[in-house]
Amino acid sequence: MINKIVGTIADALAGVRDGATVLMGGFGAVGQPDELIEGLIETGARDLTVVANNAGAGRVGLAKLMEAGRVRKIICSFPRSAGSVVFEELFRAGRLELEIVPQGTLAERMRAAGAGIPAFYTPTGAGTRIAQGKEARDFNGRPHILEHALRGDLALVEAWEGDRWGNLTYRESGRNFNPVMAMAADVTVAQVHHLRDLGQIAPDNVHTPGIFVQKVVRVDRGAPWN
Repeated sequence: MINKIVGTIADALAGVRDGATVLMGGFGAVGQPDELIEGLIETGARDLTVVANNAGAGRVGLAKLMEAGRVRKIICSFPRSAGSVVFEELFRAGRLELEIVPQGTLAERMRAAGAGIPAFYTPTGAGTRIAQGKEARDFNGRPHILEHALRGDLALVEAWEGDRWGNLTYRESGRNFNPVMAMAADVTVAQVHHLRDLGQIAPDNVHTPGIFVQKVVRVDRGAPWN
């Protein structure tokens, strides 16, 4: 019997290795798997490469992970945003590597990884510093650069609900980067607000099929059970 539900966040994150590439869902604070990030801190894993939309805010979640000295490099679209104090401190001190990727390109690099596409051409970034060192070609008279698929060792995502097969539904804007990240990792761990019995999630509402998910853990944020 397939049952991907685990009882604790510690069980969900067992075996995370130093030097792993970790994809973290969310758009700002929306859809961000903060409880899993807290659990990642507890594992003691370090020298991580983190892929996220931004570089965290305040001193919680991703920012807390960076402040603990566990992140070697961050790949993101918006490193500087309201409250990104930890990123500013670490980057200015030379303690954090940064790779900036335009948001659409970031999503497509992970989608490509999930679809088994090794690389693709895009006009985004052509003729800018982002293009430095990258292969370039013209298509229909317009310059494009080659971007490689971006795959993670681990993806941490947040979903509204899930079942024991790992099928997931995201709620409204919580969908953001979570589905493509779930596709693009060797191991995907999902924190969910609600656990459903098999069949309770209508097929049309399965935003991430369970084939992409290895572990599911319920977190209680006080959300209504509906």
